[in-house]
Amino acid sequence: MRQAPVKTDVGFEDYLEFETHSEHKHEFVGGELFMMAGASERHNRISGKLYARLLAAEMAPCRSYFADMKLKINEQTSYYPDVMVVCDDSDDHAYYKTKPCLIIEVLSDSTEAIDRGEKFHAYRKIGSLQAYVLVNQHHQRLEVFRLSDDGRWFLEDILDDKVLTLPCVNLSLSLEDVYAEL
Repeated sequence: MRQAPVKTDVGFEDYLEFETHSEHKHEFVGGELFMMAGASERHNRISGKLYARLLAAEMAPCRSYFADMKLKINEQTSYYPDVMVVCDDSDDHAYYKTKPCLIIEVLSDSTEAIDRGEKFHAYRKIGSLQAYVLVNQHHQRLEVFRLSDDGRWFLEDILDDKVLTLPCVNLSLSLEDVYAEL
């Protein structure tokens, strides 16, 4: 459940300006700004490890982004995914991206419902998106939603010794790669 909005009836350009001068990050949903909660150490370490692995596997034109890059869904909505990969050279705005092929969210108790519901609903509308990965920070489990050739999304659970193969980059990860040394 979200807290009350910090600001309402805001346009995207006003949101960008507000974020530039704000001490805190805000997600922009339906023209309203919502302050983001801070992440736990475990959340931060998991998303950081995933970003580092993606960064090391990068090959042009793909670029990996960590939690400070905004993802613009439309003129009324923008999120801060934990990690995303963009492989489209035309997606060149300095403060936000619009064409990710991969989005990763590390689930938190306070954001899990939003990540599974509101965000996934919005992310599925992104034409370039090939996979959406949900990472459980309390248990060794990854849920990968992949877009099939016929336009349907299907779920792949990564458990035990199964390996996660990520689209857009030449990278496969085991659960040990994600959860070791936390």
